[in-house]
Amino acid sequence: MVSGDGFQPVKSADRTLEVLEALAASGHRRSLVDLARSLGIPKSSLHGILRTMMQRGWVEADDTGTRFGLGMRALQVGSAYLETDDTVGLLDGALDELSREFGETVHLGRLDGPEVVYLAKRESVHPLRLYSAIGRRLPAYATALGKALLAERTDEAVGGMLTWPLTALTPHTITDPAALYADLAAVRERGYAVDGEENTEGLVCFAVAVPLQRPPVDAVSVSVPVTRLGPESGQRIVAALRRSVGRLAVARGLVAGHATPPG
Repeated sequence: MVSGDGFQPVKSADRTLEVLEALAASGHRRSLVDLARSLGIPKSSLHGILRTMMQRGWVEADDTGTRFGLGMRALQVGSAYLETDDTVGLLDGALDELSREFGETVHLGRLDGPEVVYLAKRESVHPLRLYSAIGRRLPAYATALGKALLAERTDEAVGGMLTWPLTALTPHTITDPAALYADLAAVRERGYAVDGEENTEGLVCFAVAVPLQRPPVDAVSVSVPVTRLGPESGQRIVAALRRSVGRLAVARGLVAGHATPPG
């Protein structure tokens, strides 16, 4: 495939990255035949790629040697990304503060195309909690994190980012384009997003965008089971989110590569 600027990717490198992305997205080990079929790579070529990646620690095989998953090297590189990301470090204190105040699950998420990726989290102190994991990807339109960030873009830009038709994750997921655009307009008006059981039934999330870039790419959320959501809980959470994240506006220049130009 040739990109718009005429650059043609190196085939072997491109295939290696395809394998990594496929293994990361699957959530389970996959066979050579399965990978070859889904990626369109000949089994003989794929076998050599997997053997090379296993030798370097990027891929591991099960005891039978027939099913493959990510190796420790992938974990090392993923962890290094989080450790060196300026925004993750800058928001540590805000996440801790929100976690202490509410005892609920707190997330930092980043917009990546049509999805949101969890970059950091603080666990709920309660037995009934949201299941999530660092690196998990979710459709932006079905999460408070994602809607807070989509609302920072025009409807035209959002329409080009999402894959239509939208898939309903729960009976509450907004999949109608007009309804989604109306919801994003409401987010812009009030300054925060709400996921009303749109991603997970029984769970409500509140989120605000982090004002470190224009348009923002990161957002912070607090997730609460419906059973623990009191009449004023939402207002308290939104106020705390705004307070914690709002302090970061003055720190925008501290984030590498995002300093506000003078004048």
